[in-house]
Amino acid sequence: MNNAKMWLVVPPAVGVPVFLGAVAVGSFAVHVAVLSKVDWYNNYLVGEELSSTEASAQLLAPQSDTAKASYAVPQQDGSLQVTIILPDGTSTQALIQPSQLQPQL
Repeated sequence: MNNAKMWLVVPPAVGVPVFLGAVAVGSFAVHVAVLSKVDWYNNYLVGEELSSTEASAQLLAPQSDTAKASYAVPQQDGSLQVTIILPDGTSTQALIQPSQLQPQL
């Protein structure tokens, strides 16, 4: 025990409850601070739907006319190197490797 001599100054009957009380007060303070800063918690408690600001943050599907081009080049090891050209002209590449699992019959 690293701090064994501490209990010669502070008896465990005092030190342990003070330590556990400090942890409980700190935890309660953090929860109150977080819940006072969010706006969705009160709506959650009464069972309301998402607000319009939260609904607008959902991911929207891309339009079909926004894709410029993409192509795949087979590699010697059986994988595919896919190049995707994004609407703003930048490109990115991905390497798709074959699955190691055998199909079940």
